[in-house]
Amino acid sequence: MTHIRMTLRLSVAVLARGSRPQARPTSPRPRLFLSNSCTYPCRNLGSAASARARPDQVKVLGAAYAVDDWTNVTPGILEKTGRNLLHQPAHPLRLVKRRIADFFYHTFPGAAAHSCPLFTVVDNLSPVVSTRQNFDELLIPEGHVSRSKSDNYYINKETVLRTHTSSHQNELMRSGLSAFLMFGDVYRRDTIDATHFPVFHQCEGVRLFRQHDLFPQSSPSEEEVNDQIPLFVSHDRTPEHQETLSMEATKMLEFDLKSTLEDLMKHLMNDSRLKMRWTSQYFPFTHPSWELEIEYEGEWLEILGCGVVEQQIVKNSGCTNMAGWAFGIGLERVAMLLYKIPDIRLFWSKDPRFLDQFIPANKDLNASITFQPFSKFTPLINDVSFWVPGDFQENDFFDIVRSEAGDLIENVQMIDKYQCQKTGRKSQTYRLTFRHFEKVLCQEEVNGVKSNIENLLVNKLRVEIR
Repeated sequence: MTHIRMTLRLSVAVLARGSRPQARPTSPRPRLFLSNSCTYPCRNLGSAASARARPDQVKVLGAAYAVDDWTNVTPGILEKTGRNLLHQPAHPLRLVKRRIADFFYHTFPGAAAHSCPLFTVVDNLSPVVSTRQNFDELLIPEGHVSRSKSDNYYINKETVLRTHTSSHQNELMRSGLSAFLMFGDVYRRDTIDATHFPVFHQCEGVRLFRQHDLFPQSSPSEEEVNDQIPLFVSHDRTPEHQETLSMEATKMLEFDLKSTLEDLMKHLMNDSRLKMRWTSQYFPFTHPSWELEIEYEGEWLEILGCGVVEQQIVKNSGCTNMAGWAFGIGLERVAMLLYKIPDIRLFWSKDPRFLDQFIPANKDLNASITFQPFSKFTPLINDVSFWVPGDFQENDFFDIVRSEAGDLIENVQMIDKYQCQKTGRKSQTYRLTFRHFEKVLCQEEVNGVKSNIENLLVNKLRVEIR
């Protein structure tokens, strides 16, 4: 490793600095580190989570928040906020979390014997954050599409359920942590199928370096060379580096980040010969940025996003003499691949037939576990068609379906779109797939759910059922 770092260090020192400047993207929708609620206000919602709240308040994890025109969080989402799946003793997500932490503990031990590991694990922060934490501190500007009600669960205009664990990046760096893993549940309004759910779990990893961390002097002969390699410079922003970070520093950060994450994925997937590839991406809080894809059963799958942390974020946290990298990985995605879990709804099951499968033999975190299906009940298929108003948002429809059908809904897919030539009105048809994990559903039961969905569509979204 020392030889590789020396070779890279000397090679990046002679790279051309005159690359064409890159205009900073302003209009594309930022993708958030890995890969949903109706717009009716919470004062109209009656759930166990908010039953004791006043009509002008909503309760989340015991705290009361004022509601306003931005409030769109639903009872079904509120019920998920206290489940703490990452702390359940027998749960696949907890296993994945422990395997990630185990990798970093063993790969980056403390500098001295019996000292604490380099990376600190944080897994107990509330998912309720301010819009400043969720957007502003990550350089997502006011009015950007990623801040819209159609993508986020707003408690009120100033407060949201976090959409990524990056929301805590600034506060953790301000607290003095220079290397940490942040685990938590995140909330996004999303489509309905076997791989998407409005609540999922992420791990955010961050590591910061000082100049002597990034360019260590392992011998006296290196001292003069390394002292001349700057961490910060002032030059044009390009696709390869930020305007305040040197090319040499950026390349060293990229090397350390990519080699760490490649080793992590080999560890998680129990495959030392795992095929991987990197693609360039855009994220609002890192530059340059990449996604890592792995080959799985003959297909390339995106598994995580990462990049060099925007120096403005590091500077705002008070770490003015440091630079670093960050990554985000979805735990459900890893668990579904690793344990062959076919449906993301299963992670919320309390059925011991599911949970008992993830008690590792001999407490071995790396034990091979393959999920064994315990439910093969036949699905029920129902279609719903309606004329849509001009301001129709599909995620509002998805949230109404989730609110009424709960975990009974397996998939929702648009199967037809039609525009009347005479009136210009638009109609959409969706196929709703219902399936219960523990019993056979009858059509009469589904009819009741579907009727409630249609009534809410008419009353809340102003559609006209066909």
